[in-house]
Amino acid sequence: MSHAECIPHEAYLIEGKRMPSSAAEASDQEFIQLLTPDGKRHSHEFYDAYLQDVDEQMLRDFYRDMALTRRFDAEATALQRQGQLCLWVPLRGQEAAQIASGRATRPGDYIFPTYREHGVALTRNVDFSEMLRLFRGISGGGWDPRENNFHMYTMVLAAQLPHATGYGMAVNLEQHDWDEQRRATEGEAVMAYFGDGSSTEGETHESMVFAASFNAPVVFFCQNNQWAISVPFEVQSKVPLVQRAAGYGMPGLQVDGNDVLAVLAATRWALEHARSGKGPVLIEAITYRLGAHTTADDPTKYRQSAEEQSWDPKDPLVRLETYLREQGLVDDEFFEQLARDGDEMAARVRKDAMAFPVPSLAEVFEHVYAEAHPLVKEELQWHLEYEAGFADQAGNEGK
Repeated sequence: MSHAECIPHEAYLIEGKRMPSSAAEASDQEFIQLLTPDGKRHSHEFYDAYLQDVDEQMLRDFYRDMALTRRFDAEATALQRQGQLCLWVPLRGQEAAQIASGRATRPGDYIFPTYREHGVALTRNVDFSEMLRLFRGISGGGWDPRENNFHMYTMVLAAQLPHATGYGMAVNLEQHDWDEQRRATEGEAVMAYFGDGSSTEGETHESMVFAASFNAPVVFFCQNNQWAISVPFEVQSKVPLVQRAAGYGMPGLQVDGNDVLAVLAATRWALEHARSGKGPVLIEAITYRLGAHTTADDPTKYRQSAEEQSWDPKDPLVRLETYLREQGLVDDEFFEQLARDGDEMAARVRKDAMAFPVPSLAEVFEHVYAEAHPLVKEELQWHLEYEAGFADQAGNEGK
């Protein structure tokens, strides 16, 4: 089955029937969907092998992760609207793609996010409160990436992808004399997240060329949420992104990004492939940005309400809730308790964010470079003299 036979863009979310029976075929698979929008579970002769440990508790945990992430997202949006954050980047609608792919990784795998991977951060035990330091404008980061193997957010589109490829190349150098079995069991992989908008950046192309050429163990995970700010996907690319994988010489998987089981299985396969020394993989997760690109954006200016409403039934939380209820795995008390937990979490996050110490502007100069720089020192001195001028003016007015 060739990539040229991929289903057309408008048919992305039609239930896929042509499925792989081996790992080799998996790389040419067109559309992976295991849990339909109406909550029906389909078994699969290949991908079910990557879900053998998914029991009732894990399914409930997946829903909890997604629900808490959405609640945090809503609270952060409210904080920005109230002037407490400089900016916020919502993820509503993309929870399944993030939680499932994040849970597919091992602790030793290193993750390079964009600026929207709040759900992935949760799976790496990055505290929600710490994530707000950056958006509050009081820190260049917020957490230590070495503690969780979760890199700093990258605000510049696609800038994290060359870093991810370079990191993967370094992993290869470290493990160059390992056999495939040792790589599979002890090896590391790299997850590089990006959006469909970033897919048109030169850094994306260059990163995939290098990753494929040097067999770097990188999984390029694209959350295709259909819009790059105000530009629809069909303007960004005339073919599904997954088709680009063939041009780089790497496997490509196209998965229903609102299906938590499909994303988990596909990402586990891709990480296994990369970790075993077989090179990079491109995953295109088809999802939808239900809200704005950022809180500085107004999607009503460029999107039709009918389009947004057509995606409501495909909501990843609704889909999993339907399945859990129909299987008798949850009851109303589960959701009521989760709502209480979410409110408590949101209140804690708000309290923490408001209590963060705000550094003086002068302190910002200390973090431009790792070591002292004469130009920065000169600019700091100018700034201090400028501030002192206001103090003199206030003193004269008081006389």
